[in-house]
Amino acid sequence: MTIPRPARDDLRAAMAARRELGPDYDEAFIDSVVDRIEETLAPRASRFPAPAPAPRRASPKPSRETGERDHSLALAVLSLLAAIPLSAISVINGGLPALMFVLTMIVILNITYTFRPRRD
Repeated sequence: MTIPRPARDDLRAAMAARRELGPDYDEAFIDSVVDRIEETLAPRASRFPAPAPAPRRASPKPSRETGERDHSLALAVLSLLAAIPLSAISVINGGLPALMFVLTMIVILNITYTFRPRRD
């Protein structure tokens, strides 16, 4: 997008005046340039409606500020890793009933952790 010629000329003139006035008038120069830019952009901005703010989503996990974390994924991975040797040991020593017992206990542990009461 190009700046119209009169605005460009005005900005050049303002820059030249700023150089002549020196650093003592920097604040006044900045204010005048910002005002000029706002005047130029205001009609353009009024043509477009403001975007609606995005709705905030509730975080399912406790925040990190409270120091709590959701360890469900870690528990699931560790349960799978523990299930391998426990399954082998239970099948060798107790057969199918022992395997079913071990796997049921792992599932109950995961369900209990998932639905535990949480502090808010």
